[in-house]
Amino acid sequence: MKDVEEANAAFYRAFEALDLRAMDEVWSHGAHVECIHPGWPLLAGWDAVRASWEAIFANTQEMRFTLTDVHTASSGDLAWLTCTENILSETEGRVGVTSILATNVFERDHTGAWRMVHHHASHVLRRAGS
Repeated sequence: MKDVEEANAAFYRAFEALDLRAMDEVWSHGAHVECIHPGWPLLAGWDAVRASWEAIFANTQEMRFTLTDVHTASSGDLAWLTCTENILSETEGRVGVTSILATNVFERDHTGAWRMVHHHASHVLRRAGS
């Protein structure tokens, strides 16, 4: 599980650095990869997923994550991690703080490295009064 946790940490380091090359290293590049950003439709295939990161990075000045409620599991060559992303961001001069629920799925490739194949992030909805 340590390798999966490191692959997940590499994803968030690439995200915080707004580094497209580092994000390229984190992901598998197949037609089977998928990504759902908060408020976005399902993106399927590496080309669509990569284009989304390119757009996000081009329009973001800063992004900082603090992960909480991290849970990791695996079965064979698949592993998944769920967490709450507590995010501080700056976009177009606006600073925002939000919490996002995320599921990150990894597969072990032919070299033994864990590569992301699915990222799903959605806003945390709270009941009134909580």
